[in-house]
Amino acid sequence: MPPKKDAGKGSGKQTSKKSDKPTSGGGKAKKKKWSKGKVRDKLNNLVLFDKATYDKLYKEVPSYKLITPSVVSERLKIRGSLARFALKELLNKGLIKQVDKHHSQIIYTRATKEEGQ
Repeated sequence: MPPKKDAGKGSGKQTSKKSDKPTSGGGKAKKKKWSKGKVRDKLNNLVLFDKATYDKLYKEVPSYKLITPSVVSERLKIRGSLARFALKELLNKGLIKQVDKHHSQIIYTRATKEEGQ
């Protein structure tokens, strides 16, 4: 550390710190504030069927070209687990047919009437 300068001794004039250094435009930069992130609206999907949604399931879902649990969940505003059980029920009744089964997603399509039988 350099030795301290005595303000009382010497030339007798005091220098201020502001006049010693030329003012620079930069100064201290403000710290970057982290964004809170994107806020998604909470889905308020049904856990159990009500009468209107159950009727809509039997009326509209068999007419979809592509039927997956995620499509049914989004359109009918029901939980994914409820959509999976509903599609199993429609499959057992023969209203839809299964196209492909994967461990996480099952794809169905509408049941078409076979000609000649």
